[in-house]
Amino acid sequence: MNKRVSRLAANIPFIRQNLSPVSFLDVPEQEYIEGVLGVYELNRIELLRDVFVWAYERSCARYSAVRRSLGEPDPFRLKYRELIAETVRGIVPGIMDKKAAVAFIRNQAEKTIPMKDQARFIEAVETEIMNLHEGNIARYSLKPSQYLAWRGKWH
Repeated sequence: MNKRVSRLAANIPFIRQNLSPVSFLDVPEQEYIEGVLGVYELNRIELLRDVFVWAYERSCARYSAVRRSLGEPDPFRLKYRELIAETVRGIVPGIMDKKAAVAFIRNQAEKTIPMKDQARFIEAVETEIMNLHEGNIARYSLKPSQYLAWRGKWH
């Protein structure tokens, strides 16, 4: 294995325990090298251990800040994630205009979503359609040519 694979593999135990992954992005190169040399040449782990602890504390702080900025996942969107994506995939390749898309979304909601969730589902799909751009079409397995053809008719 190479360094990248080994660093990814080193995070498996953390992720399994729902802990923050470790990243060595901010680790001063000289301290890391000296720590590794201490292990290989002197069979001493102290410096590398200290570098690892320092890196893990920084990783936890960075990971925590990113998670806070992203917010908590929406359980509704998680529950209907695939149906939302399927509906978007029906609108864009079908090159639907706004009127046809609204009818399609409502039809999908009535066919597949319980009555109590239909309004929110319709709103979620409409939001996804309104926020669709070339940078996020891969999320829906859409080709750029499909998106551009649809966008021309949409606007």
